[in-house]
Amino acid sequence: MRMTPTEAVQSRRSIRKFTDQPVDRETLTRVLEKAQRAPSGGNTQPWHGIILTGEPMQALFARIAQEFPKGRDAHKPEYHIYPPELDGAYEQRRFGVGEDLYGALEISREEKGKRLMWFAENFRAFGAPVLMLVHTPKYMGPPQWSDIGMWLQTIALLLREEGLDCCFQEAWAVYSPQIREVVDIPEDHIFFCGMAIGYRDADAPVNTFDVKRAPLDEVVRWEGWD
Repeated sequence: MRMTPTEAVQSRRSIRKFTDQPVDRETLTRVLEKAQRAPSGGNTQPWHGIILTGEPMQALFARIAQEFPKGRDAHKPEYHIYPPELDGAYEQRRFGVGEDLYGALEISREEKGKRLMWFAENFRAFGAPVLMLVHTPKYMGPPQWSDIGMWLQTIALLLREEGLDCCFQEAWAVYSPQIREVVDIPEDHIFFCGMAIGYRDADAPVNTFDVKRAPLDEVVRWEGWD
């Protein structure tokens, strides 16, 4: 029996430990062909993806491994991953999920070396066998970036239908120039994010901790209702 949309939404989460089970290209093709029906203002369809596996993916991992020890000196994102002025509830949610994640891994705030080692797993796609890199023309604005988000969410839910999982990885954006050395991304395009794709390790604590969400009354206001 196929997963319902509600089941796909409720079971989707950012997976940060994958098994080594291969992902079939035919399955990914089916998912991506369906995802082409994602909403798009004016039907512009501004999304572009490059899907890596095997040696090309390992070559990218190796290139970034050369940069990681340099710390922030090697970071050259093409956009702000988070607004510099992020504060209030937004910053609290961001900080909170990070602390919950490290709590699930039993890594304290004082164990900065262990936290750094874990963060490095981002750049091995958390062990996933597939990594999609997403880019779009530089002249695209916020409405088109919104379209890309809807496309990615559509892919994520269709992956769940197939028994697969993913992790959206904006962390890759800090290494945009280095990625371009290894992967052919048009110069007139901006690199947006990575997306790790594979089968979840269902027993890994990092895949099972509670990810808190804001209550509805914090984000929705009703007007004109009895």
